[in-house]
Amino acid sequence: MTNQTHETPVAVALPTMALHGISKSYAAVHALTDVSLEVLPGEVHALLGENGAGKSTLMGIASGTTTPDKGSIAVLGQTVEELTPARATELGIAIVHQHPAVLADLTVAENIAVAVPDRYLDAPGGRQAAMRALLDRVGSSAHLEDRVGGLSIAQKHLLELSKALAMRPRLLILDEPTAPLGQESVGLLFELVRSAAREGTAVVYITHRLAEVRELADRVTVLRDGHNRGTSVVDEVSDEELLAMIVGRQLEYTFPPKHLGPEDEPPVLVVEDVSGDRFSGVTFSARRGEVIGVAGVVGNGQSELLRALAGLSAHSGVITIGGTKVSTRQLHSTSAYMPADRHHEGLMMSMSVRENAALTALTRLSTGRFVSRRREVEVVGAELAGLNVKTATLESPVTSLSGGNQQKVVMARSLLSQPRILLADEPTQGVDVGARAEIYRILREVSSNGVPVIVASSDAKELEGLCDRVIVLSRGHVVASLRGDEVTEERMIRAAVGSTTQTRTQEEKAGRRLLTPSWRRRLEGDYAPVLILAAVMVGLGAYIFSRNDRYLLPFNVSSVMLLVSALGFIALGQTVALMTAGIDLSVGPLAGFLVVVGSFFLTDESSGGAVVVGLLLMAALAAVAGLVNGSLIRFGKFTPVAATLATYIALQGFSFLLRATPGGLVSSSITELLTIKVGPIPVAFIVLVAVTLLMEYLLRRSPWGLRIRAVGSDEESARRLGVRTTRTVILGYAIVSLFTFLGALILLSQLGIGDPAQGVGYTLTSITAVVLGGTSLLGGRGSFIGTLLGAGLIVQLLNATTFLGLSQTWQYLFQGALIVIAALVYSQVRGAGRRATGVAH
Repeated sequence: MTNQTHETPVAVALPTMALHGISKSYAAVHALTDVSLEVLPGEVHALLGENGAGKSTLMGIASGTTTPDKGSIAVLGQTVEELTPARATELGIAIVHQHPAVLADLTVAENIAVAVPDRYLDAPGGRQAAMRALLDRVGSSAHLEDRVGGLSIAQKHLLELSKALAMRPRLLILDEPTAPLGQESVGLLFELVRSAAREGTAVVYITHRLAEVRELADRVTVLRDGHNRGTSVVDEVSDEELLAMIVGRQLEYTFPPKHLGPEDEPPVLVVEDVSGDRFSGVTFSARRGEVIGVAGVVGNGQSELLRALAGLSAHSGVITIGGTKVSTRQLHSTSAYMPADRHHEGLMMSMSVRENAALTALTRLSTGRFVSRRREVEVVGAELAGLNVKTATLESPVTSLSGGNQQKVVMARSLLSQPRILLADEPTQGVDVGARAEIYRILREVSSNGVPVIVASSDAKELEGLCDRVIVLSRGHVVASLRGDEVTEERMIRAAVGSTTQTRTQEEKAGRRLLTPSWRRRLEGDYAPVLILAAVMVGLGAYIFSRNDRYLLPFNVSSVMLLVSALGFIALGQTVALMTAGIDLSVGPLAGFLVVVGSFFLTDESSGGAVVVGLLLMAALAAVAGLVNGSLIRFGKFTPVAATLATYIALQGFSFLLRATPGGLVSSSITELLTIKVGPIPVAFIVLVAVTLLMEYLLRRSPWGLRIRAVGSDEESARRLGVRTTRTVILGYAIVSLFTFLGALILLSQLGIGDPAQGVGYTLTSITAVVLGGTSLLGGRGSFIGTLLGAGLIVQLLNATTFLGLSQTWQYLFQGALIVIAALVYSQVRGAGRRATGVAH
């Protein structure tokens, strides 16, 4: 990067944003103490500091995702009393998070629709054209219908950037935006930042790279230990002064001395003609004490090569460590792999710092068959202290750490495993200047102890300073092998961008990738289960009819459809619960309870007014049950299982309190009304199909549908995007109960009496129907159409046992087998789609 002269913006009366006296604490950790910051229109304001200095916390407060304990926030001179993500969007504040706020289960287009208000997507060519233009602007090759979960880390960051720029913000906050990007994308990002600043946007640029500060920023503010250590004009402060402000001391060096061993020393690692997913014919060796670098434009096989060397993916060729040839299984058990995506591959986010660090060293921390807690705390504590990990306690959740400290925990776990080979993919991504020097030193020490160290990095300058040898990959082939004085940033970049190597086989693969994404996207989509279920139902129906020609008689068709109607409505509600990553165990007892309530009002003796009151009371009680479930989950902090199980027990008890035994005959006229038919088809079934199609449309096309799937996919990301997660979940459970009310009406017509023991079975059958329909138990994905077919298949199986002369036992065996098969098929289909998407990007 070259230095350039910056014109410092003329001070204006009203900063775009002014933060004054901001303080924030997490338990005993003071993240921020009395911090003030002003950002002016049209300036790029760099924010520097070590990991844990408070940068991301301060910008979380500026973007409304974090609430300060003390201090004030003003936008264009107006004090903002309560800043939320939604309010921040209204004020023109956009943030690109260090860890993208993207929703893995939604498509690229849906992610944009959740985050970007409709007014910014109005374009002559329509919304799709506007979205495509946003992606093209940031250099993203992602398809609008790609699942975001299948995108590379770099593509996810580009998507995050496109969403932020779409809103033409007054204030643009960029948190480590270049960390996962290749050189070409970094250059484009810099130009976009300059362009935004020229148009008057205030830009806060968080980085650990001083060269980027020189390249882009007008002013710079340094945080250390949660305090503001000073603000300067970039051209008026030296790098040494900035480093002293950042770390509180002068750094004598960044990179440790390189290896100076004899040339004839035998190698400790030999890789011969290794080929795998996205790389081919890779050969190199490493002597004791050497660090090997893997360079190239992002996406050219570097990460895939490291995964293969770690035994995480299939490969061909020969790998020898210490003179011994090792298999894939041996690599997997003896290597330490530090992935680039620490959140999804490197850490168990629900576990503590201690548990994450100790996970690969449990054998050496054990006494007999049990882990010694004393030894575990001692060894893990010493390792984390050596890496200068900042955490309140070893028992703190790893999610409470800053990004850089999380990376250090990954490294601690790698070192504690005492590996035979250490593979680090982007090891200093999101890590501050001081910690980088520590990581470089540790990698060099590990190599000096005879453990081969291989580092893949998109930062060529980093590889130049750290590595003794570097191989450069282009399209999965080694296009340059550099050593000694040849290891320079210029030669690596020239080799990476200047190569034209591409074999015919690769061209054919590239062609296939261009031809197949459309059908692969359909395969991994939410409608693949619909097609599978439809085929199973047709095949099963044909078989039953071939064995018993009475199967398609009008009476049987009507009976089956009426049974599907009761289960179908309840299962539609269950779909909403699972879509939010929850579950509702209370739907069965709720259906039975509503039937009992209805039996007091819907009798032959009841007047028309009493019938209306009874129906309204049933609907109201259903809504209350749903609101109670949602409130217990959101405000009572119950898990969905615990909350709905409590409601399950209570509703069952209320049913028996109202009627200890069956009673209250339902009016025949009401039963006839609820079971009226058009030919052999019950009107209730027609209504069910219509409601299913309406819900499917709302799920795909309405803001409600996007919000419900966003919360289920990743609640924290949805919250950062401005989705009101609590309201969405509570409303979702109310909808579940209202659908149960509709199912209870059909059940009432079938039973004809208030029986407190009925309805309970609908809890498990509704969950079964939803799972068969392809809705994910983890939330975020599913289909109401699939649920309807799942309910149909369950009833069809029940009907089949009668026509085929089988016992009821077979019904449950068939259901269980179908669930297992469905889970296997759906996971394989979607997994294949994700792998294909990953290759394409």
